[in-house]
Amino acid sequence: MAEQVYSSNLSSPPGDGNRGMIIIPAIDIINGKCVRLTKGDYAQQKIYHEDPVAVAKEFAGAGFKRLHIVDLDGAKAGKIINMAVLENIATATGLEIDFGGGVKQISDVEAVLNAGAAMVTIGSLAVKHPEILEEWLLEFGTDKFFIGADVLNENIQINGWQNDGGINIFEFVGKLISLGVTNIFCTDISKDGMMQGPSIELYKKIIAEHPEIKLAASGGVSNIDDVKRLHEIGCSGVIIGKAIYENLVTLDELIKLNA
Repeated sequence: MAEQVYSSNLSSPPGDGNRGMIIIPAIDIINGKCVRLTKGDYAQQKIYHEDPVAVAKEFAGAGFKRLHIVDLDGAKAGKIINMAVLENIATATGLEIDFGGGVKQISDVEAVLNAGAAMVTIGSLAVKHPEILEEWLLEFGTDKFFIGADVLNENIQINGWQNDGGINIFEFVGKLISLGVTNIFCTDISKDGMMQGPSIELYKKIIAEHPEIKLAASGGVSNIDDVKRLHEIGCSGVIIGKAIYENLVTLDELIKLNA
């Protein structure tokens, strides 16, 4: 029997609030298992479930429509490692999946989409090689990509958060918009896995400067009030991982928020 990761037996889908906010549960994978890191540190990992497919099936059964999957092994190795997990989750659920971690070549993009993902998540490559991203956008369409911006003190960080990307979040988002990208998520590294509240002021500034984007918040959610606040400031989505697994945010609360 699969471990319960949150209250189930509910049929109403989350998300789709007054401003179209989507709740996106997250599954991070190491060695084929569902884990979470703290501040992206592989040395600070906690295993929440041995079977990510079982977790994904619970999310789908409860009414979630989206799923954020990160191949942490792939991100570290520089090549996709957990493709089989993606394939199994896509086959077992009807979730709209975005998948990232180790995507380096155009063949990787093709493989991820063919494995059942609706979108490919791109992070450092968008900063280091925007010309490659542009090529991929032209080949597959902007709707096939979910671009991640990892931020520390408003500056983009790359290579697993180890290096400064040489550009701030506002310039980076502006460049993405010029390429036709509007689906963007932003992680404040200082908040990730800490469950001490999301970067409300940062997200407000990004949305104020670039109101045309669909910004999903990531990192720091610790309770339902955090989710409500992100909704209120205009975030189009929120990626939630640890708070769900630690039972600090329940599915009941999420559905009531969007009722």
